[in-house]
Amino acid sequence: MIRYNWTMPRRSSALDGWSPEERARGLAWAAAWKHAGPALERVRRQELRNLDVFAAIAMLCGSADYHVAPRAPKPTSGLIEQQRVFGRARRP
Repeated sequence: MIRYNWTMPRRSSALDGWSPEERARGLAWAAAWKHAGPALERVRRQELRNLDVFAAIAMLCGSADYHVAPRAPKPTSGLIEQQRVFGRARRP
């Protein structure tokens, strides 16, 4: 174990001005959230399992017609044009 011959200076805490009752209420509040955390996580996971993915995408993207530009697929992937360019570059 490493030991240093100096100590860290004591900085004031945000809780220094709290009364014992306020500290007790704060600890109770933190304990309540610590207890509620796993239950909230179960609720979140259940909501994700029940989520309608298509409805969520529709809400995020709005009404999108994928048959009309700019979302419509291109007639070609560009592979044919790439092969044509490579073919021209290969010829002497």
